[in-house]
Amino acid sequence: MEFWERNFIEKGAMWGNTPASSTVIAKDFFLEKNVKEILIPGFGYGRNAKLFLDNGMQVTGIELSKTAIELAKKHVGHQVTIYQGSVTAMPFDQKKYAGIYCYALIHLLDTADRKKFIHDCFDQLSDDGYMIFTALSKKASSYGQGQNVGKDRFELFNGVKMFFYDEESIHAEFDAYGLLAINEVKENYPFYLITCKK
Repeated sequence: MEFWERNFIEKGAMWGNTPASSTVIAKDFFLEKNVKEILIPGFGYGRNAKLFLDNGMQVTGIELSKTAIELAKKHVGHQVTIYQGSVTAMPFDQKKYAGIYCYALIHLLDTADRKKFIHDCFDQLSDDGYMIFTALSKKASSYGQGQNVGKDRFELFNGVKMFFYDEESIHAEFDAYGLLAINEVKENYPFYLITCKK
């Protein structure tokens, strides 16, 4: 059983039921842009999705953990389609979404998987659609800790490998995908909020 799944089971919902600060910002942005349907890769147990649902948006999710999906069904009911599988296997449907929101996932992927994931998300955007990612910043106190497993990537927390972004690496990975804005946001760690437009 993976580290994340143990935490889901032991804590029920490891980050509580309050949506992340980034999610509140993304919700306001999507409402302002009149986005009605979003895709959430890395759906988790639904704490962030509920905010979009409560504001009238249709939500589709992708989640690797069966445990998280079961918890999500309790959290958001059956009003959401959640595909069980890895985001590296996208797409799971042929729909185009006006919005894609990905919270605290992209930095868990290696270089090749990040590149494919960004490309796949961009492909699933409708014309004039927006995608928003939250990504771990080099300003986090855990940057440089643990075992170095690549440029700006470290193995921490029971074997979890994390990539730490700065503005240069954001530009390198997202400029080709309609990078619109880079904002800093404080969660349990310092994050970047990365917004792109197709």
